[in-house]
Amino acid sequence: MVGMDHSAHLPPATEPVRRAEAGPWAIELLPGAPYEARYVASEAAIGFAFDSQRGVHAIGSDRVVPFQATANGLAFVPAGCDVYSASAHGGEYLRLTRIDGVPLRGEQAYNNRVDRAAMNLARRLRSALLQGAADADWEGWALQLAQRASAGQGAPGTEGGSMTSRRLAMLDDFIDAGLDGALSVQAMAALLGLSEGHFMRAFKQATGSSPHSYLIDRRLARARALVCGSRERLADIAPACGFASQAHMATLFRQRLGISPRALRE
Repeated sequence: MVGMDHSAHLPPATEPVRRAEAGPWAIELLPGAPYEARYVASEAAIGFAFDSQRGVHAIGSDRVVPFQATANGLAFVPAGCDVYSASAHGGEYLRLTRIDGVPLRGEQAYNNRVDRAAMNLARRLRSALLQGAADADWEGWALQLAQRASAGQGAPGTEGGSMTSRRLAMLDDFIDAGLDGALSVQAMAALLGLSEGHFMRAFKQATGSSPHSYLIDRRLARARALVCGSRERLADIAPACGFASQAHMATLFRQRLGISPRALRE
């Protein structure tokens, strides 16, 4: 997905839209939720997709086509671009715009650009937004992420190579169906008909993440939806999402999101 208008979300999300303004930047964290959006971008926007997602879109044209957004994909939408995008599930998305009238560099829309430095910056911004951290380096991180977006040094994640969009979609379905149990790299590679070594290299090139790290992120996404959208006990949510224990889940929440499950729920 290239860009999203958070006001166009259809059902209520399990988490709110989180927003911060720092210097010339507006920074938003849009929760994973079904959406349908159609708009003309009034200003350029930088996006970062934390989750993979599927749907249909039309970017800068009237031709609606299926899309597969890669997890950890950097995106850019220039000002004036016509955007239509819809997804039955959506995915967590970071969005940055300038609010001081200074245009962002770039004239061409893109998405699925994997950039390791951008990944680290996006995760810092997400953690700060989840924590409501007043002393975070919001402006510095936003500026650095904008520089990565304009540099265009990352390679598209789903074009070419072994990890095609179809294979990534198959893998997501396989992982989501087995999140409550043990999932091995060997099983993932076998599903796609690849050797384990080849699969690990191709997957990291496509998503910027190892299969093991990606699996943890999928478990955390499922757990977050249950923590915020249900009254289930944390002790029951942990095994349902494949964590060894509630303590194990809490540790990974803090490491990856900067916040505990209990604090997120409260």
